[in-house]
Amino acid sequence: MIRAAAVTLVLCATAGAARAEGCSDARADFRWAGGQARFAVEIADDDAERAKGLMFRPRLSPGAGMLFIYDRPQTVAFWMKNTLIPLDMVFIGADGRVNGIHADAVPGDLTQIPGPPETLMVLEIGGGLARRLGLAEGAELRHPRLDQAAALWPCG
Repeated sequence: MIRAAAVTLVLCATAGAARAEGCSDARADFRWAGGQARFAVEIADDDAERAKGLMFRPRLSPGAGMLFIYDRPQTVAFWMKNTLIPLDMVFIGADGRVNGIHADAVPGDLTQIPGPPETLMVLEIGGGLARRLGLAEGAELRHPRLDQAAALWPCG
């Protein structure tokens, strides 16, 4: 419990600096009623990177994740083949709003995990972290790869 609280404090404290620093491709900033979080992200924006994802990684830092970015909003599905750690999948629509979360995906499971229709991005983070932070549907993402005219929380 103490470790989870420490993760929350670190993520929320660093997220406050996002307002002053602007956007970066290497960061995903979220805000929602009652909270904020910032993740250092790797980008997976082509078929090869999306296919590999976080496979074969023995661990993932609490403040890190992988942001899968698609060319257009679409229906997506994930699986956990060759993934060694539990993950939360945070699905994001074209407006930058979280439109679904799949919590605690099971390592190695081949069952498809579908996202909501019209998903533009998916953030994978450590399993259970979304719940511990309070990150839920409706939260807003700020990232330079979102259409800034459509984003709820634009970069500029």
